[in-house]
Amino acid sequence: MSDADPFALPTSDVDRVLTISDSAVKRITKLRDMEGDDQLMLRITVSGGGCSGFQYAFDFDKDTKAQDMLFEKNGVTVVTDETSMDLLAGSEVDFVDDLMGAYFQINNPNATASCGCGTSFSV
Repeated sequence: MSDADPFALPTSDVDRVLTISDSAVKRITKLRDMEGDDQLMLRITVSGGGCSGFQYAFDFDKDTKAQDMLFEKNGVTVVTDETSMDLLAGSEVDFVDDLMGAYFQINNPNATASCGCGTSFSV
């Protein structure tokens, strides 16, 4: 019996990239300034749940763990764990401010479907 994660997508090290849009950089910078702590990183976690099978969670964190992967752009760092990265590989972190509201959005090429709110997806 294999210990492999049944939800993990096959990815190479080259595919295990997470990009950060300019809009997301600006918003993370603004939120860090509001908190008065330029060491805060945006942590993205993928977990089971939501109306489509998986859901994104966003939080600020100052600490990293051994299994974390860090991605930086213009002084802003986004961190995620290796298990979440299996589902995020090749994605872009964006920040959207429109008539529907202001929110972080993941443009995920691995998602085969997503819910209307954009925080839940399936593969």
